[in-house]
Amino acid sequence: TKEQLPHKYGKEIHANEIVLLAYYIAAINIEAVYHGIVGGNYQPFQGICLTDTFRLEEKDLISDLLANNSERRKRLQKLDVRVIMGNPPYSIGQTSENDNAANVEYVQLDTRIRNSYAAKSSATLQKGLYDSYIRAIRWASDRLGDAGIIGYVTNAGFLEGNAADGLRACLAEEFSEIYVFHLRGNQRTSGEQSRKEGGKIFGSGSRAPIAITLLVKNPSREKKGQIYWRDIGDYLSETEKLGILDQFKSIQGITDGNGWTTIVPDEHNDWVNLRDNSFQKHLVLGDKKGGSAEVLFDLYSLGTVTNRDAWCINFSKVHSESNVRRLIRFYSSELQRIKDTNFKGDVTNFVRTDLAEVSWTLLLKRDLQARKELDFKDGTLIPTLYRPFTKSWRFYSRRLNERLYQMPKIFTETGSKNLVIAVTGLGVTKGFTTIISDTLPDLQVLANGQCFPLYLYDKTDEASDTDLFSKSGESSGGYTRRDAITDAGLEHFRKAYGEEGKGITKEDLFYYIYGLLHSPEYRSRYADNLSKELPRIPAVKKFADFMAFSQAGRELAHWHLNYETVECHPGVDVVQSLVELAPGANFKGYHHVTKMKFGKTKDPETGKNITDKTTVIYNEFITLQNIPLEAYEYVVNGKPALEWVMERQSITTDKASGIVNDANLWATETMNNPAYPMELFLRVVTVSLETMRIVNGLPSLEID
Repeated sequence: TKEQLPHKYGKEIHANEIVLLAYYIAAINIEAVYHGIVGGNYQPFQGICLTDTFRLEEKDLISDLLANNSERRKRLQKLDVRVIMGNPPYSIGQTSENDNAANVEYVQLDTRIRNSYAAKSSATLQKGLYDSYIRAIRWASDRLGDAGIIGYVTNAGFLEGNAADGLRACLAEEFSEIYVFHLRGNQRTSGEQSRKEGGKIFGSGSRAPIAITLLVKNPSREKKGQIYWRDIGDYLSETEKLGILDQFKSIQGITDGNGWTTIVPDEHNDWVNLRDNSFQKHLVLGDKKGGSAEVLFDLYSLGTVTNRDAWCINFSKVHSESNVRRLIRFYSSELQRIKDTNFKGDVTNFVRTDLAEVSWTLLLKRDLQARKELDFKDGTLIPTLYRPFTKSWRFYSRRLNERLYQMPKIFTETGSKNLVIAVTGLGVTKGFTTIISDTLPDLQVLANGQCFPLYLYDKTDEASDTDLFSKSGESSGGYTRRDAITDAGLEHFRKAYGEEGKGITKEDLFYYIYGLLHSPEYRSRYADNLSKELPRIPAVKKFADFMAFSQAGRELAHWHLNYETVECHPGVDVVQSLVELAPGANFKGYHHVTKMKFGKTKDPETGKNITDKTTVIYNEFITLQNIPLEAYEYVVNGKPALEWVMERQSITTDKASGIVNDANLWATETMNNPAYPMELFLRVVTVSLETMRIVNGLPSLEID
């Protein structure tokens, strides 16, 4: 009330802000609202601190330099705080080493996360647990003591993310009641799923899903971990979502409308989209932790990561080499500058960060710190599958690719022949898909994709893995090829079919896996499992069905591997117009592509222009018509294969470096065919239709 507000304003409301301008704006806003209600003489707000909240228990240079602010901070630390509200920042850290903005360390806070959320997590990759909004949850949980309420508007990734299973377990243990209002808005999805996610709560300010979460510590409650869930719903705009919030007004408003769903976590600490426990009976593709007695693949790997794609990956082999050599020259000049100046400190504060000259990464800075020379012979240029149905040239190098993972054992720098089945990575919201490749894959061919090879290559000499790329750029020794599918995995399936199964080969099993992973029934039944863990492969009941899946896998592999040479779909009409050039214009050819786009047609009901996917405007001279809509049903990595071709067969310019990546150069330099981009689209129409024909003809999933 107006009478109670002066005491609340002067004694019980507190705020922290680390950015100076935001600190002043917050103080002015609080003061303006207070005086607008209470009136009277102007009373400055004494409850705000210029400080880093996460360092309140650690050394804080800002507060040490400002005496009055320091007193406020010390006073705040002594208080029994019972309510904490906020919209914490969502950030795992700096996105580029060129920023030279070292991530702030929070020793005490991160230790608490490591000993709680991370300790209870089953995930291998736990970097996301140190995101600022998760730090905010850990800090507030500890700051409340044994009683109080946290009200946060945050990234909603922790509600379903794999790495956050330990966080969810801790919340259920530490709080008596948890209320979650999931507002959706995840724009890192695509297609129909993106439309379901609806509008972004903060407009263009965030692509992440958003949730309002209230965490209640009530020591009088006998039972902890009562979780209440409300989902905002599908296909809602930002305005509609905010309208629903305004209508409910409070937790009680949802309760009065019986709007909460009670959540009972499962043994995996999942709250929603609970897994099918029968999945655990089947053989897992791989296990790096060694917890599974039997696995199908001895080794698997993420795709390769450069962290400087513009420099190391290009449609043009010539340009790719030129870009890499330019970066190496700049690195060498920085190394020479260090030597000339006898610089002894941290190179992070020394190096020049011109994005047009270099893309620094942590490992490259470490090399510079260690005074290591860099040479073009430290790697080699090879083709890479960069995105679905899109090849480019990659500079394959331990020095200039930030992470190669286990790929050198799968695709060696000497051009070893191999096949990999790539599957969507864990925790990805695009939906599960798979693709096969005979070319070195990038990490994002499928989102954070894991790759399972047919073969592995072991060095036959005593050279260490760190010598994979020798000074001369050639192999430091030969390789011995072996099967990647384990003997135990093969025997598991042979036993499943008795006498009939004795003749199953590892190649049969490899293609069986690829065929089964395309089964709509498999993907639907185990959708929640596949979003959180690696695929497990059941043995279908009938040997005939096993062989049918295996044969389907071989046929799918044929179309997906030979997409550059299969027949162009004859049903698509290629409509060409005459070349009419302005005086002095340079004609680049009929088939030169800049950016393909869909045609438009009139909606018969509204009269408005709508997208017509039966028509693609290839360039100003060529239009593709009568494209069968069924071809768009083949979706890989979140969108139709055809739309990947449209997106990637284009000319793009990297904003940071200014480097141009021109798909026409792959066409002319590598394929010796200027019409390659157009023909690729027509060939992938064929691939898509054949894929759906095979998928629709798969046997039903009959398993025990």
